[in-house]
Amino acid sequence: QVQLVESGGGLVQPGGSLRLSCVASRSIFSSYDMGWYRQIPGKQRELAAVITSGGNTNYGDSVKGRFTISRDYAKNTLYLHMNSLKPEDTAVYYCHAGRRLYDYWGQGTQVTVSS
Repeated sequence: QVQLVESGGGLVQPGGSLRLSCVASRSIFSSYDMGWYRQIPGKQRELAAVITSGGNTNYGDSVKGRFTISRDYAKNTLYLHMNSLKPEDTAVYYCHAGRRLYDYWGQGTQVTVSS
């Protein structure tokens, strides 16, 4: 079992920045692909960013060039650095850990971009 706990969400003005954190209950980065997904009420959950166990990264088209995913092995913590935030980035952001036959989600953290 893996527990994932997100933090760092909140209210930010358009153009601002936030950093989300996801702490894993044990060391998993070398064997799990890690990602951030987001969901707006009434819409499907969509990919924001993913980093594979090998270190390759991929981003959703709507966040490319603005968001950066990173991880700290020593702290078992995954990050999502979000810059130039837009109102359409408002969503609940979920941390995900996945490997063959295993799939874990955090409880989500709300990000609201509004003036």
